Amino acid sequence: MASIQELKDLCSQTRRDIVRMVHAVNSGHPGGSLGCTEYFIALYNHIMTHNPKNFTMDGINEDVFFLSNGHISPVFYSTLARAGYFDVDELNTFRKINSRLQGHPTTHEGLPGVRIASGSLGQGMSVAIGTAEAKKLNNDDKLVYTLHGDGELQEGQIWEAAMYASAKKVDNLISAIDLNGQQIDGSTDDVLPMGSIKGKFEAFGWDVLEIADGNDIEQVITGLENAKSRTGKGKPVCILLKTEMGAGIDFMMGTHKWHGVAPNDEQLGMALEQLPETIGDY
Repeated sequence: MASIQELKDLCSQTRRDIVRMVHAVNSGHPGGSLGCTEYFIALYNHIMTHNPKNFTMDGINEDVFFLSNGHISPVFYSTLARAGYFDVDELNTFRKINSRLQGHPTTHEGLPGVRIASGSLGQGMSVAIGTAEAKKLNNDDKLVYTLHGDGELQEGQIWEAAMYASAKKVDNLISAIDLNGQQIDGSTDDVLPMGSIKGKFEAFGWDVLEIADGNDIEQVITGLENAKSRTGKGKPVCILLKTEMGAGIDFMMGTHKWHGVAPNDEQLGMALEQLPETIGDY
């Protein structure tokens, strides 16, 4: 198991991957990807039981993850590659014609680590619930994880799924909500205020915990381990993950403007100066 310093080094390298990928094609979503880096690195390198070298779509006897807010594919692809699902050099093909690494994850090209096409917001929790129920039917004791954007909670299907999950006691599901307070058109409070997200999930019958700093790898690990300890007790588990959009790059933080904008040459250079090359660029 990787040490905390090794995980921090991997976070820095993953952030370098993210900004280089979107810069190369002048397209993509760096803001949320940067903000969720610690979550992905902790999940795939410390928390989940999974087998990168023998990927199967059914995921029997291993933990399964679904990315619902598929636009943050850069961090997902970097994490998968650095975890050994496919060669790191393939990150060079991000968003290019005939690439397996499209702007939103897809399944038709068979990219290891990707089990659903995502990006049409609101659908990931429903898929995860079905997978979690299948695991129960198969006497598979492994867990199902999902990640959602806070703006995504404005989709009604999320709440239908949340209601179903608690009613059917889908207690092998851990859904994280990236609370960065930003979406493509501005702050979530300006676009559509959602009130107490914690209160809503609790009212829908979920067990809710919070990670106060989702960009602190140690807090993320502690929070995920806490979430695991709450499974199997009759309720689905929700993690409210408080992050900073653009985390790790000072000029990208605190604004929605980097939700879906690639850095230019000068901005890329400024970003890379803040991110040590700890493992090696692709």
